[in-house]
Amino acid sequence: MTETAHSPALRVDIISDVVCPWCAVGYHQLAFAARRAGVALDIHWQPFELNPDMPPEGEDLREHLAAKYGSTAEQSAQVRAQLTELGEALGFTFRFFDGMRIYNTFQAHQLIEWAEQRGQGHAMKQALLQAYFTDGKNVADPEVLVETAASLGLDGADARAALDGGTHADNVRQREAFWVQQGIRGVPAMVFNGRHLVTGAQGVENYASILEQLGQAEKTF
Repeated sequence: MTETAHSPALRVDIISDVVCPWCAVGYHQLAFAARRAGVALDIHWQPFELNPDMPPEGEDLREHLAAKYGSTAEQSAQVRAQLTELGEALGFTFRFFDGMRIYNTFQAHQLIEWAEQRGQGHAMKQALLQAYFTDGKNVADPEVLVETAASLGLDGADARAALDGGTHADNVRQREAFWVQQGIRGVPAMVFNGRHLVTGAQGVENYASILEQLGQAEKTF
């Protein structure tokens, strides 16, 4: 997926998860900075599971964060407010709610892979982020995944067959393993032109600076 009109495009591999709010923020910050700078981005979404051992029913999000990171209810509320404000400024809507759950995303990544082969990988990633964070849907539910595919004009029956048959399961596992072997332990992580790694949601101004530095570096590389 290429953003903006200028070429040659800057390849960006974004390692991320569908249930990672900072991944949504980081991408939109980068895209905003690129549009402002007139830099074309060639986005390639790479799979990462924050919770590969999550049970099918998922877990309460607040309870999960408390157990995994020691977050208090007050800290969780503060982060949700911060994310909501950041998202609003970037045109992405976070709708956190009491009882919100977090899920495993292995099948969601398979669906993105399936959509990518049909030229819709980026659109699928964005649709799944919206399904989870804006619409409060269970992105581990095959029915939700099929509905999301159909909402993009893709063949729902084909999507269901790919998920049921695990057509893309091995490839997703291999790609996940590759990035872990490269030292990726947290997301978002962005690799620019296959050489420059940037981790975390950096903010629009920092991304603008990074793009400027990369542009200058590529001219002399």
